[in-house]
Amino acid sequence: MAQVLTRSPEKLKTGSNAFKDFKEGARDTFPLLVGALPFGIIFGTLAAANGLSFAATLGMSIFVFAGSAQFIALGMIGAGTAWPLIVATTFIVNLRHMLYCATLLPWLTKMRLKWQIPLCFWLTDETFAVAVRRYQDGDKDHDHRWYHLGSSLAMYSNWLACTYIGLAAGQRFPQITEYGLDFAMPATFIGMLIPYLKNRAMWAAVLISGLVSILAFTMPHKLGLMCAAFAGIAGGIFVESKFKEDK
Repeated sequence: MAQVLTRSPEKLKTGSNAFKDFKEGARDTFPLLVGALPFGIIFGTLAAANGLSFAATLGMSIFVFAGSAQFIALGMIGAGTAWPLIVATTFIVNLRHMLYCATLLPWLTKMRLKWQIPLCFWLTDETFAVAVRRYQDGDKDHDHRWYHLGSSLAMYSNWLACTYIGLAAGQRFPQITEYGLDFAMPATFIGMLIPYLKNRAMWAAVLISGLVSILAFTMPHKLGLMCAAFAGIAGGIFVESKFKEDK
């Protein structure tokens, strides 16, 4: 009994901190949910227009959970593209997640496999932007996995809810895609980038990748996206070494 009474405050404290971190992760992700909300609704609307069933559309959001890849796959499905090409194209588009994982690797390797698998599956652009800042700027001795999980589940539940809303709205408002709601996503990504523009290397990476993405926009299978990513990385590294700035 003495041992139980002795351990209880510690367990209670740990659980309290975990729940606090979880809420903070969801809270810090909330502004990005606003930008993703119309994006998910439009996906649900377009899915019905491209012949996907209600169950298939929800299933794609549940098991794929990758906004840009889902949109690309949706268009290719509507065009009758063979499934191997759809898989290959979405794979290329999602290669940017390798860069995200490489950045998060120092912290993910300290976690157990039961944490690594769900956090990697739920990794999105928005969650990465929120989580990596906490990992880099937070207490290095503190476990931030619950914060990461809070952000992940906030994005996941938001995406599923928006997909469902889009499916329902698409039946009642078939012209919803013409309302300009898709502008919210680029605005959200701009907001995600601004806090990281702290030195010349960051600015160089953003400007170079932005320019290359425009020039390579017509490349097939969204290869321009990867070209822009690697060009931005190379430009950032060059400028950083040139001016010898701290990372």
